[in-house]
Amino acid sequence: MLTLNETHNPNLTSWVESANRKGHDFPIQNLPFAIFRHKEKQDNFRAGVAIGDQVLDLQAALHSNAFGETSFEVNSALYTCCDDSLNRFMSLGFQYWSALRNIMSLSLRSGSAQKAALAQCLIPMADVEYDLPCTIGDYTDFYSSIHHATSVGSLFRPDNPLLPNYKWVPIGYHGRSSSISVSGHDFHRPIGQTKAPDAETPTLGPCKRLDYELELGIFMGSGNIQGEPIPIDQANQHVFGLCLFNDWSARDIQAWEYQPLGPFLSKSFASTVSPWIVTLEALIPFFAEFNRPSDDPQPLPYLQSNANQSHGAIDIQLSVHLQTQQMKAGSKSPAQLSQSNFKHSYWTVSQMVAHHTINGCNLKPGDLFGSGTQSGPKSEEAGSLLELSKAGKHPITLPNSEQRTFLEDGDTVVFKGWCEAEGFARIGFGEVQATVLPAKEH
Repeated sequence: MLTLNETHNPNLTSWVESANRKGHDFPIQNLPFAIFRHKEKQDNFRAGVAIGDQVLDLQAALHSNAFGETSFEVNSALYTCCDDSLNRFMSLGFQYWSALRNIMSLSLRSGSAQKAALAQCLIPMADVEYDLPCTIGDYTDFYSSIHHATSVGSLFRPDNPLLPNYKWVPIGYHGRSSSISVSGHDFHRPIGQTKAPDAETPTLGPCKRLDYELELGIFMGSGNIQGEPIPIDQANQHVFGLCLFNDWSARDIQAWEYQPLGPFLSKSFASTVSPWIVTLEALIPFFAEFNRPSDDPQPLPYLQSNANQSHGAIDIQLSVHLQTQQMKAGSKSPAQLSQSNFKHSYWTVSQMVAHHTINGCNLKPGDLFGSGTQSGPKSEEAGSLLELSKAGKHPITLPNSEQRTFLEDGDTVVFKGWCEAEGFARIGFGEVQATVLPAKEH
């Protein structure tokens, strides 16, 4: 079960010295997973775990018997980690994920007898490249931030910003998984139909109102049989972990196409995930109380439970940074645009899982949920340029005096995420970033 255990002990240190640096994203209490390979060797992609500024090669650890005598669960997990995706490992379930996390925690701690053997299985992060962590069969994007929904609704429907179903249903749509890439894969500005308010007919051309969306990605682990919903209090057993997620959006294309069936080409051209998946078990110290305002409708019975109320939210800090071409030319670091927190989400991860399956929909290992843009209650916590610039009416001035309403070619967007709470070690998600390239000729 998902409970605090010795792997969360804030006093643990690692013999990998970089993991003990204050503020590092990947201390021994984290141990997230990714799919990687060595840049120079161009060898096979396989599973790795982050520890400090190193990647623990699990295939090498298995082949060299670096963990020593292990349980059936650990051996089974390690064999699946030789694959070029995490799907088989995800399918094993929480008992196997937790067993591997425990043996890694024991073996990477200061004073571990496995130090000499595992040290041979470490590769510096600077020397690796990443692939998607798993084959994403299906992708659903939710709309879980009421602050984002209200802010965007106010721009277009000032008298009725929230539609009637928002407080009753975890709203989502079926997205396109084929265009999801891992951090560092740049993309071309999309082309599509748009229609100016004063135009008689639409035109085809490059998007002029390109935006980012600050989201978390939620990866499913073990799935469910078609026709058998996942109860809300069992949902956490099916979620493998979370990552950072940028669901790029073409706002002008979206405005023309979204009625009556919702987003289409405005969303399907690119989405970007961070390489590291932080397991749900690693996030236990940051589970938080989840409450609805007393005058809001309370969820239907299948969407509520005592456990969801007591610890359904997750306290994850999220920030957005922008680096323009001019900044790059002047060797200037990306400028922070906003900072928000996932704990403000109106719907929890467990509610998303319970609702997604209540009709009998079967989820599979590697399926991805987008949380929806995570905006906070304050204007400076907005998770998109659409909100920050008030739909382009109020340009944002950057530290170097450049201005932005929406993204320009050459802009690089970086998201960061981390968790910290009194009495526990800080853990992070790394970052997700990509650069907007000019549109291709059409």
